[in-house]
Amino acid sequence: MKHVYPLLVLLLLSLNACQTAEKQTAPLKGFVSAAHPLATQAGLEVLAKGGNAFDAFIAVASTLNVTEPMMSGIGGYGTILIYDAKKSQVRYLNSSGRIPVGTNSDLMRAPTPNFMENRTGAKAVSTPSNLHAWEAMHKEYGSLEWTSLFDRAIEHAENGFEVYPLLARFIEMSAPDFTDYTKGFYAPSGMPLGEGDQLVQKDLATTFKQIANAGVASFYEGSIADAIDNAMQQRDGFLRKVDLVNDTAEWWEPIKYNYQGYDVYTAAPPSNAFAAFTFLGLNEQFKDKQYQSGSANYLHLLAEIAKASYSSRLLYSVDPELDPFPGDSIFSAPYLAALASQLNLTEATEYQLPFTSPNSMNTTHFVIADSEGNLVSATQTLGNLFGSRIMPEGTGIWLNNSLAYCTYEPKGNPMDAKPGHHKLSGDCPVIIMKDNQPWAALGSPGGHTITQNVPQIIFNLLDFQMTMVDAIAAPKISFEEPNNLIVESTVPTVVQDSLRQMGHQVVNHNIGNAHGVQIIRDENGNIVRFEGAADPRGHGLAAGN
Repeated sequence: MKHVYPLLVLLLLSLNACQTAEKQTAPLKGFVSAAHPLATQAGLEVLAKGGNAFDAFIAVASTLNVTEPMMSGIGGYGTILIYDAKKSQVRYLNSSGRIPVGTNSDLMRAPTPNFMENRTGAKAVSTPSNLHAWEAMHKEYGSLEWTSLFDRAIEHAENGFEVYPLLARFIEMSAPDFTDYTKGFYAPSGMPLGEGDQLVQKDLATTFKQIANAGVASFYEGSIADAIDNAMQQRDGFLRKVDLVNDTAEWWEPIKYNYQGYDVYTAAPPSNAFAAFTFLGLNEQFKDKQYQSGSANYLHLLAEIAKASYSSRLLYSVDPELDPFPGDSIFSAPYLAALASQLNLTEATEYQLPFTSPNSMNTTHFVIADSEGNLVSATQTLGNLFGSRIMPEGTGIWLNNSLAYCTYEPKGNPMDAKPGHHKLSGDCPVIIMKDNQPWAALGSPGGHTITQNVPQIIFNLLDFQMTMVDAIAAPKISFEEPNNLIVESTVPTVVQDSLRQMGHQVVNHNIGNAHGVQIIRDENGNIVRFEGAADPRGHGLAAGN
């Protein structure tokens, strides 16, 4: 039996009825696009109660922890961009976390026996900072009581929700790694939960009740921290309670790139989102060629730009506490022109990463807009499916495997794990400004494909004037080493054949699970409506009230 979302049906009808300013009969309270309908509903309910986008952020994120348990949660990390309408300011909230002080990255590097296995399990767990970001957001901007923002997460964890096809598939894939404790939730009858079954997570509900009532200190300093520490010591992991106690989330300045007259903002290092700006800048170098959207020549160009921008990412990744970020240099016209001149516009080039790079599609992104003009664009993750596959007993919390996404070969490379310092990430939340007002917010999961997928959505919006729905749904490409090219199966066969003739080894599968919202204004700059999208590749919902 399928879930019915009566509130969301009404909200969608309301949104669709408000296509022009003349038909708008009441102020819009806001818009949410998230990877599960229950998370979207949780955010919209907060907005309907008078909360702002920042309150709704906590409700959406916590509900996704319950309904997308394999993708994100309080055992994970993330990167958040916001627009503060009162101060007319874009801000960046970093919750990527720090490398545990006891980390020995040599154990993740050949010739250590079983070094690849160490990239999952306890040795891959890094400091989870998501909950500190939720707290920082609420302290700075919250308007509703902290305790009320976890209501839906607690309800759906305690009472259960219906397992959907994607979750069922991922539970089945991951079941061999489940302990007797986690099987109690995900395989209570002895067989992994399947589509249509109910996933009940009572321990997670108890954890959220504790956090809602006692605050985040219960996670980072109290009994939950003790449970995490015990689980790590039992499994010889690096993370310890001292890492949790010393953890923080930090407000930093974002970076900006002007593309086609629009100011595009994303996260500064330690996020590697700047690679998306290299992508934007290189694409601008070829505007005079007027490529047709979806053509073989255009997709080939994007593939070669993606390789160059990823190379730039590896060269200039930094922990801002240790080294300055050379943004002025690598976004400069001379640098981009020189890089563009090296691209092969007719043949696929091989690109071999100097290390083994895990590829993960296991992350979540969501966006929120409110009637005051505030925006949230948030990427949160556990790393791999169910992260490290470790859940400290009694907590219901999946712990991340983010150390697998630090780069360990060769030793000392810019992305290598440095104990006690920031962990670099590939998250790329985006906010786009037009005439000094918020115009859109978007982002996607996808591991190393994130900084390839997000620019393609931006090109669709700004170069090809697509709606957010069409820009996200349109077929995408992404390179894989050494010259494999992921091409979504919706790309016409004739185009795929042309790409093969150029030397690309074409591989078909989906890219990302993006979410976005666009703010539509009248001639006076007032918000008329929101137009957004949940990626058809996923299970999400975009809706407004």
